[in-house]
Amino acid sequence: MSRIGKKPVTIPKGVTVTLDGSKISVKGPKGELSRSLPAAMLVSMKDDEVIVERPSEENEHKALHGLTRTLVANMVEGVTTGFSKQLEIIGVGYKAEVRPYGLQLSLGFSHVIEYKAPAGIKLSAPQPTQVTVEGANKEMVGQVAAEIRSYRPPEPYKGKGIKYAGEQVRRKAGKAGGK
Repeated sequence: MSRIGKKPVTIPKGVTVTLDGSKISVKGPKGELSRSLPAAMLVSMKDDEVIVERPSEENEHKALHGLTRTLVANMVEGVTTGFSKQLEIIGVGYKAEVRPYGLQLSLGFSHVIEYKAPAGIKLSAPQPTQVTVEGANKEMVGQVAAEIRSYRPPEPYKGKGIKYAGEQVRRKAGKAGGK
């Protein structure tokens, strides 16, 4: 039995979960999320808990068991507390500014980069060298942070670029000097 899959997902107060076949909708104070779960998994509600069961001991069902439970748990956590990722911008003249459409990034190119935030994602820049990505959908928050980081990933010689907060950039030694 999957250790993760067998745990029930408790539903906190203020959150409503509706099941419609293999489709689940979760509504809470931070928004509403819905997704289609794997049809093979048996998802049911008892009291204020969501229980995920697998129909057989096949390897495919074992793999989907923990995944399905984690997807439901992430949806419940997203509509109650939300998810966020912090990015740090390192480099002379590199900065981010919040605009009505999303974010404007100056990353040492001849032009500025305008990133348009998808629906449900809030971008903020508490300082010009920090970016915070917030939202209810964990996948989307991670994807937006990865897209912003991909514009100028940290380089190994000086460490310039966009990195996740707490990320360790492996540094390399430069060329050896002359004689």
